[in-house]
Amino acid sequence: MVESPNLDGVFHALSDPTRRAMLRELAAGERKIGDLAAPFAMSFAAASKHVKVLETAGLVRRRIEGRTHLCSLEARPLRDAESWMRFFESYWGERFDKLEALIDNGEV
Repeated sequence: MVESPNLDGVFHALSDPTRRAMLRELAAGERKIGDLAAPFAMSFAAASKHVKVLETAGLVRRRIEGRTHLCSLEARPLRDAESWMRFFESYWGERFDKLEALIDNGEV
């Protein structure tokens, strides 16, 4: 199982629905922070704070051109988080298989 050094930061970043929506928007391509803020009617400063959390988690890269802040998705940390969760997918799958066998045998 992959244990990314910033897995806690990734899950913290993903815990907020606004940040998840921003990531989904960035999956379509580079966006200005103002564009990321628009669907939420939030200020640039508020959106920038969300982007900072995503940056700290390694999920977003920000570049500045003049006064424009452009963001792009960095998907690698999502792959690491998925890998971590897949371990538990097999864990629960095995347990459900055992439960099904017990039910089929009339033991439960």
